[in-house]
Amino acid sequence: MPMTLDGSCQCGAVRFSVESHTPVPYQRCYCSICRKSAAGGGYSVNIGAVTDTLSVNDWDQLGLFHATRDDGSHSEAERYFCTSCGSQLWLFDPRWPELVHPVASVIDTPLPVPPKLTHIFMADKPHWVTPEIGAWDEVFDAYPELSLADWHEANGCWVA
Repeated sequence: MPMTLDGSCQCGAVRFSVESHTPVPYQRCYCSICRKSAAGGGYSVNIGAVTDTLSVNDWDQLGLFHATRDDGSHSEAERYFCTSCGSQLWLFDPRWPELVHPVASVIDTPLPVPPKLTHIFMADKPHWVTPEIGAWDEVFDAYPELSLADWHEANGCWVA
């Protein structure tokens, strides 16, 4: 059975729940979009969940935006946030309609501790950020070789 993730914005106006087979917050993204829209430590952590299970208490409290890439084009992904406090809550990308990606920092449910981390888009990392890279961690200048689901399966973290 998938893990239920309950999340909320900072002011409490938006509360949501979603089911996840991939709840381990293992991937730190240093790309300019993630770190500027939802990060505090120079990176953002998203997790995966099943779109059809997303339940939101008040859709009217949500805003969405399409981030601008470094080349000036707009991302297809929809980034949802609370219009009262600005907390970014999740990302939905229509290219993968079965998935929604909550921002790990807004999840109120205790999340599993990752056995190791994957650091991605290190080429975009700001100079002031000193990553904490463990002995078993993996580091990539762009996207990693394994998808979110593949990583969970390969590391024994998939929740059936």
